[in-house]
Amino acid sequence: MTLALLTTLGTLGSAVPLAHADGTDDLKHKHQDVQAQIEQAQESAEEASKAVNRAKSDLATAESQLADAQVSYAGAQAHVSDVQAQLADAQAVDAQMQAALQAAQADLAQAKAEVRAGQAALDAQQQAVKDSVVSVYQQGSPELMAWTGYLQSQTPSDLIRKMEYADTLIEDQNTVFDQLHAAELALRAERDEVRTAEQAADEQADRAAQQLVNVQQLEQEATEAANDALLAQDQVTLTVAARAKAQRKAERAKRQDLEQLEKLKKQEARIKAQILAAAAADQSAGYVGDDDGFLLPPVTGAVTSPFGYRIHPIYGYWGLHDGTDFGVSCGEGMRAAADGKVLSRYYSPVYGNRLYVDVGKVNGHALTVVYNHATSYRVDVGDHVTRGEVVGYVGSTGWSTGCHLHFTVLQDGTAVDPMNYL
Repeated sequence: MTLALLTTLGTLGSAVPLAHADGTDDLKHKHQDVQAQIEQAQESAEEASKAVNRAKSDLATAESQLADAQVSYAGAQAHVSDVQAQLADAQAVDAQMQAALQAAQADLAQAKAEVRAGQAALDAQQQAVKDSVVSVYQQGSPELMAWTGYLQSQTPSDLIRKMEYADTLIEDQNTVFDQLHAAELALRAERDEVRTAEQAADEQADRAAQQLVNVQQLEQEATEAANDALLAQDQVTLTVAARAKAQRKAERAKRQDLEQLEKLKKQEARIKAQILAAAAADQSAGYVGDDDGFLLPPVTGAVTSPFGYRIHPIYGYWGLHDGTDFGVSCGEGMRAAADGKVLSRYYSPVYGNRLYVDVGKVNGHALTVVYNHATSYRVDVGDHVTRGEVVGYVGSTGWSTGCHLHFTVLQDGTAVDPMNYL
């Protein structure tokens, strides 16, 4: 709607058919004053529209950033949950490792105690053996003493008694040696158990130490993940605030733009009344005949956006596109659609370089054609042009996203579908 109104206002103000107003100076001066006012209003509206575009761009960026921040926050939260679950598992394993380590250490302590007890028993056995050996050397060999006793026996009963004594003495010595051997074997086994327990305790300590490192790493990762989640949450908060700010900025720019357009609409009503009055003063018949084909297509390009209602490019509502867009390359020549006279040529912040050509009356209606977004023009105000003459060159000046010609036809000051005349 904004672009349509600005085009209409700009063209209406310039399309006053001076050639049909009996050349009155008063109307010329009014036309010039109104044209200047419209140009100033156009510039203000253009700045407001640009502000809207910037605000809408900021809003779109903020919305995109908000979506990214929300995804990042969700991912960070999921990562925190995952790391915390891993940490809980690791802490449980660590507790088991510590319990196993304590058990291994207790087994080692028990084995060492048994070694100490075994060593004491062995020492006692060794001392008994020493005493027995000393006694043997002091008293002589037990076997020799037994045989001596046997020979000195006086009676059979005395012989039997001495034989029993010798056997007991020999058995006691054998028992001492057997106990010593058993103590040595037991001590050896207990020392083997100590070595096994020490190895098990060392291995358990290594596993517990590694598990502790894993737990510490997971704790650090959990802390970092929590911080990342907090930062992501802060980013979401900041982005929401930025989005709200962009929204307010867009609404404010839109409000200012619409206020300016409301003023322009009032001016439009006054200008159109002047144009109609000037047209009524023209008593010539002009062209009478078939409208179709009266105008020559200004360029050879295809139609990229027809005349009619469409979604407004700024505000998104349904509005009038007051001309026909032709897709052509920059620099291509634009032809005069009919014989006529150049009424106005100037630069508009919205439509770039503009040219208005009065082509006279057609079936009783004052007809004006308008060329927009040109790179440059070859004709100037007051020049007469002939049908097919190159009047300028296609461009992308003003509010344009690419090379094209926006071609407008005004019928009695009101924009109509150019295709009705092409």
